[in-house]
Amino acid sequence: MAINIAVFFWVLIGDTSTAGFGSSVSSREVDLGLNKLLLSYNHEWYRLITSGFLHFGILHIAMNMYLLFQLGKLLEAPLGRVRFGLLYFACLLGGSLGVLVIEGSSTGLHGGASGAVFGLMGAAAIGMHRRGINIFQTGLGATLMINLLLTFTIPGISIGGHIGGIVMGAICGSIMLSPPSQKQPRWLSYLVPVIAIIGSVVASIVIVG
Repeated sequence: MAINIAVFFWVLIGDTSTAGFGSSVSSREVDLGLNKLLLSYNHEWYRLITSGFLHFGILHIAMNMYLLFQLGKLLEAPLGRVRFGLLYFACLLGGSLGVLVIEGSSTGLHGGASGAVFGLMGAAAIGMHRRGINIFQTGLGATLMINLLLTFTIPGISIGGHIGGIVMGAICGSIMLSPPSQKQPRWLSYLVPVIAIIGSVVASIVIVG
């Protein structure tokens, strides 16, 4: 959360219109955002990560940080800080990969923590399901459905980023949040997100060419 907020204020200092009161894209947003054409021409692979910390306006970052705070309280305790961090970056890079796969022809600039946030929701949902918990009897089920509905109905939202994140989160969560009756070796819960991170980066590089 601190990195997301720091990046938001760094962009805001460069151009106050990025608070959400203007429609133009600032130079600092261009420096951090994700777009397949930018990757193709300059091979600036850092964008796969920096785009996950870039937000377009106060409402954008407020919604993502609220969800991140709630999901962090839910997942960080059972996973610990290191594994939670690995899961977060696996979901973030899964979201970046999703953008390149689904929206690679888009000329728009992509950014936001929502790929990682959707991934955390996916991981939590799978973890609950494997423990026999009906997510629709919790607040998570409604939150997930509402956000998926918004993803497919509101223009300008990155479908690829959200789908890529949630798929990656579900994959990692199925191992990292396995029930006690099917407990996996502890080292596997570290290895899976690391493989996901490396795999997402390699796949992104192959797609861009």
